[in-house]
Amino acid sequence: METPDSQSPNAKPHSFGVGDLFSLWFTMSREVTRRSYILSGFGLMLFKYVVELAVIQTLIGHFYDPVVFLSPLYTTRNNIYADTPVWVAWAFFFWSLPFLWISVSMSVRRSIAATGSAILGLAVLLPGINYLVMFVLCILPTRHQAMGVLTECKPTRAASKVRGALRGILISIVISIALFVLTVYVIGDYGYFLFLGLPILIGVTSAYSYNHPVRHNFIQSMAVSQIALFILCGCLLIFAAEGVICIVMLLPLGMIMTAVGGLIGYAMATTTVRPVGNTLMLAAIFPMFLGADVLYHPTPLYEVQSSIEIDAPPEDVWPNVVGFSDLKAPPAWYFKLGIAYPVRATIKGTGVGAIRHCEFSTGAFVEPITIWDEPNRLAFDVTSHPPPMNELSPYQHVHPPHLDGYLRCQRGEFRLIRLPDNRTRLEGSTWYEFEMYPQGYWTLWSDWSIQQIHKRVLHHIKTLSE
Repeated sequence: METPDSQSPNAKPHSFGVGDLFSLWFTMSREVTRRSYILSGFGLMLFKYVVELAVIQTLIGHFYDPVVFLSPLYTTRNNIYADTPVWVAWAFFFWSLPFLWISVSMSVRRSIAATGSAILGLAVLLPGINYLVMFVLCILPTRHQAMGVLTECKPTRAASKVRGALRGILISIVISIALFVLTVYVIGDYGYFLFLGLPILIGVTSAYSYNHPVRHNFIQSMAVSQIALFILCGCLLIFAAEGVICIVMLLPLGMIMTAVGGLIGYAMATTTVRPVGNTLMLAAIFPMFLGADVLYHPTPLYEVQSSIEIDAPPEDVWPNVVGFSDLKAPPAWYFKLGIAYPVRATIKGTGVGAIRHCEFSTGAFVEPITIWDEPNRLAFDVTSHPPPMNELSPYQHVHPPHLDGYLRCQRGEFRLIRLPDNRTRLEGSTWYEFEMYPQGYWTLWSDWSIQQIHKRVLHHIKTLSE
């Protein structure tokens, strides 16, 4: 019996154009054969690697090791990104989004074609396991019977659509709030499950419930999943569990993961497999996200470095580095939203052992001096630091748990480099740990925030010294 992966020798070759590729990669209407899955997977992976290799080679002259590229751990790429401008990490993040969509959508459809269920395709989201899943999907044959499971539904009445949408949103919100409380307030974890697993679960449950038992179209299903996410964020804001700033930072990642979940939920609801089997397998896979948090909790030390050139010799710059008066420049708009910003710096004593206090809008950093090399280098540890922000909220005071101890500044340093014509290059570095996952996403925000803090301090020192 001929399988869908084979082709009769007398069959006429089918021309495959750009439109077919777009349909294969970005829609849910085309069945994915082994051949198309293998060619698309390896071809796009090679294309993505070559582009990133060229960018990194051009910017910093480093070779981008393929092993580092394939590693599921962002920390393995941290050393490379640390030498590139801040925008590179953000650019790579957005550059990776269409590849993520293609990977998940094709894996889900390949899983349906091979097993009759979308569940195996979900496992490509699990770091480390994803390559094994892709290998299995490459070797599994397509089922003999025609699938026909991802076609658009017949028009349904508006009332049916509204009921389905409300049902899907309500179910996903109830489950998500319960898991949020369990994860944050009982387990005390801000990790992969909260920021990756939970948005995916919102998308899966809302889209699945919306399409079961009455099937609706794909675009409507994705819209319902996004609405569920925004309602959840609104609930967190109303119940003072989070503030506006953190929700805004979460949304780019949350919307992407919810879209992936919506894709999977829609595929699950439109397969011919009995829903009980899908639900049980889904319940078995999602705890693996939480297990990843328990088994792997790295806290690497990140460095953010900034610099400025000053028209004054190091001897004149040094006193303004050790301690500086109130910053008269008004804080930028993002600081006014609640992100902590520097106000002044004072010091008690001189030399190693002196205590420097860098006062921020949220409190003071306590910084015992560890290196006093006047007028070349000033280094210090950080033994106490205030919250990184005051959350923007309808309420007077909101203090979610992640403001205490998850972002930890460890030490800092100023380096004064003498330049010709009595000028100085002033470099500032901050080393910190961030125990929120995925760190590759959250450190995009923290690096940017620390860069803005550096710029505010360095420009103030420049003004005082000149």
